[in-house]
Amino acid sequence: MPEQTVVDLLAELVAFDTTSDGSNLPLIAFVEDYLSRHGVASRRVPDETGEKANLYATIGPADRPGVMLSGHTDTVPVTGQAWSVEPFRLTADGERLYGRGTTDMKGFLAAVLAAVPALVEADLVVPVHLAFSHDEETGCLGVRTLLADLGRQPVHPAACLVGEPTSMRVATAHKGKVAVRLHVRGKACHSGMAPEGVNAIHAAARLSTRIEEMAAEKASHGPFDERFAIAHTTLQVGTIEGGTVLNIVPQDCRLDVEIRAVPADDPEALLDELMAFATSLEVGMRATHPDAGIRLERLHDYPGLSMVDDHALVEFILSLLDDRNRERIGYGTEGGLFQRELGIPTVVCGPGSMAQGHQPDEFVTRDQLARCEAFLARLITALTGPEARQRLAEAACP
Repeated sequence: MPEQTVVDLLAELVAFDTTSDGSNLPLIAFVEDYLSRHGVASRRVPDETGEKANLYATIGPADRPGVMLSGHTDTVPVTGQAWSVEPFRLTADGERLYGRGTTDMKGFLAAVLAAVPALVEADLVVPVHLAFSHDEETGCLGVRTLLADLGRQPVHPAACLVGEPTSMRVATAHKGKVAVRLHVRGKACHSGMAPEGVNAIHAAARLSTRIEEMAAEKASHGPFDERFAIAHTTLQVGTIEGGTVLNIVPQDCRLDVEIRAVPADDPEALLDELMAFATSLEVGMRATHPDAGIRLERLHDYPGLSMVDDHALVEFILSLLDDRNRERIGYGTEGGLFQRELGIPTVVCGPGSMAQGHQPDEFVTRDQLARCEAFLARLITALTGPEARQRLAEAACP
């Protein structure tokens, strides 16, 4: 059976439109078949609708913990973006390979799949686990059913590498995120009698101003974590929507708010502070109409990732890379969930740069894919031989 190159496999993966609002099952079926043809069994972990699934597989001895290579299968939309190439067909232009998901993060998935024949042929003392998830782009939602499934298994991975794009540098930390929606309920009336109504947009504007003030307080007073390019917690209003027509006092308005917190900060305390301000607004609103008020709806959240720079796993992964620099990334990953829910030491390292992620004409370079392939080859070597189990045991320890 002729082996497919990493570029061949990337072309296959990009051709599947796995935008988060659709199904990823065709891609999952492709990966299942690919693994099966190499003698690797895999397990689907579906979502509650049955329209999406995670996939999990182990190569090597199944009775012991190993290294998990983790990546998401979904992508962000291309709607409204000005692409010069077909987004769901891989387009090669010299060093660059264009297509939706090439960097975020089908390039990593393709490199992992290209390594499967070598993994199967290797005399692995320590297994390699493959974890491919869905709905990462919508708040790391899909991987949670996989986490629950892994929690019921007798053997958990000893360590995890999430292959998000870091230009093949080790990332040891990222911020956590909480996303909420504030529903403001006022009282509608004719705008000619505006004082008899409760203007939901006015209340929402005051909430937005308070969020901006809280963000400024964090920028001035911290807590600070200099490992990040933006060393403090950030807050922002991402969307606001309300009202119907100009001559009606708006009855409803909603704001979508996000908090991205450094590890030393507590986003729940910030939400409590925001809702305390909302409660103070409600007093005046209800003086005019008793049913007016402000309700918080949680959209999604995920924890930050925080590994000390000299953790043994960090040193182990660095020993397999050409670039020995450590990074702290500004975007979120599923890594914090693996660390929090299952206690798995986790780092982030993958081909490509997030500067290209989510952009029109997204691309990954051939060099980055080659660097990832070289890293995986070194990992395979490190997981064979009599010292491999001890090496991983040391890497998985705090």
